[in-house]
Amino acid sequence: QVQLVESGGGLVQAGGSLRLSCAASGGTFDKYALGWFRLSPGNGRQFLATINWNGGSIGYADSLKGRFTISRDNEKSMVYLQMNSLKPEDTAVYYCARAHGTWGVRTYEYDIWGQGTQVTVSS
Repeated sequence: QVQLVESGGGLVQAGGSLRLSCAASGGTFDKYALGWFRLSPGNGRQFLATINWNGGSIGYADSLKGRFTISRDNEKSMVYLQMNSLKPEDTAVYYCARAHGTWGVRTYEYDIWGQGTQVTVSS
């Protein structure tokens, strides 16, 4: 069974950047899509970005407007989320997840989740 562990969260000022990392272990990684989501008080789990097995197809939530970039390194079993121009409303717990197929933009399309990493953006 694959386990996912996020890192890289923290406190950053508005306008700053963070790079989140997600390390996978214990199972098949490179045959599935991976995604990033976030959860904040008063909001449901929000889809942010997805990347297919070889990085050839990438999708983002429209609301991000190009501020976030997802990438993966299958040799290292890692997936990343580069976040730029951060805003206070980006404050949330960020999760990486593995899809149970080759693509996914909905929460129900993912079956393995990390424990989350907190991102706090101060104004």
